[in-house]
Amino acid sequence: MRIKTQDYNDVTVVKLQGDLDSDLSEKLENTLSDLIASGRSGVVLDMGDVGFIDSEGLEHLLWARDYCSENHCQFRLACLVDNCQKILELTRLENEFDRYGELAQAVKSVA
Repeated sequence: MRIKTQDYNDVTVVKLQGDLDSDLSEKLENTLSDLIASGRSGVVLDMGDVGFIDSEGLEHLLWARDYCSENHCQFRLACLVDNCQKILELTRLENEFDRYGELAQAVKSVA
């Protein structure tokens, strides 16, 4: 799993590449903790290159959502591929996240 970040004013896009699983956990938590500590008003996870989410990956998405909320930072998911959308639906988590089909829409929704 690779993580890249790009800032758009007070919003940071975190592009994830690979599977969202246990290999990502510490890296994602550290990245988000640093971003939120720096005063970002929003974080958008670009999920366009994520092909699979396991149970630990789902836990980290929920942690990220809650951590952002606790620190007054908006959290969005963008560009979910069909497989990942189905995983959220099967686990009944599809309504737990603000999801956007386009990255630009997600970034704009935070502003």
